[in-house]
Amino acid sequence: VSDLRPSALPGPPDVSRSMFDLRSPPHRFMKRYDSVSSVPSSTSSRKDSQGSNRSLDTITLSGDERDFGRLNVKLCYVSSVEQIWITVLHCKDLSWPSSCGENPRICVKGILTLPKPVHFKSSAKEGCNDIEFMETFVFAIKLQSLQAVRLVFKIQTQTPRKKTIGECSLALRELSSQESNHWLDISPPSK
Repeated sequence: VSDLRPSALPGPPDVSRSMFDLRSPPHRFMKRYDSVSSVPSSTSSRKDSQGSNRSLDTITLSGDERDFGRLNVKLCYVSSVEQIWITVLHCKDLSWPSSCGENPRICVKGILTLPKPVHFKSSAKEGCNDIEFMETFVFAIKLQSLQAVRLVFKIQTQTPRKKTIGECSLALRELSSQESNHWLDISPPSK
């Protein structure tokens, strides 16, 4: 909008004077803008720090801008045979460094942090938004031993080279014969 009427309002001559002109009704020229992104507020996506479009309702306000994804696991303890059943189900919204390539092969490595740690690993799957593992691991361990330890998961790339890209863990204090379902937030690997 330009105001072509001569005016004695202050300001450099190359700036449109219409923004200083308060004589015309403001509502004619008003358009609502999103205060953060300076785009019309009807726009429902915005670029995140990695440059990909994300729907506004998926942006979490956790304080950490980068979302590393979530791991879905199920746990069950069968006391009659003293076995823990660990099922690795899904890995959702996983992000990995660009150095790992477009679609690296990804697996989940599990560790029961007993005095003599128990390790297990899922098969490697092609990296995508929703990686389905559906793999169950069974170990014969006394319940008392398990209740003082953690179950640690390391998300690893197998190609182009082996690298831990995230991790999450879970305390096993409340294991029971009732199968429990857990969604664990993946965080950057600890140094």
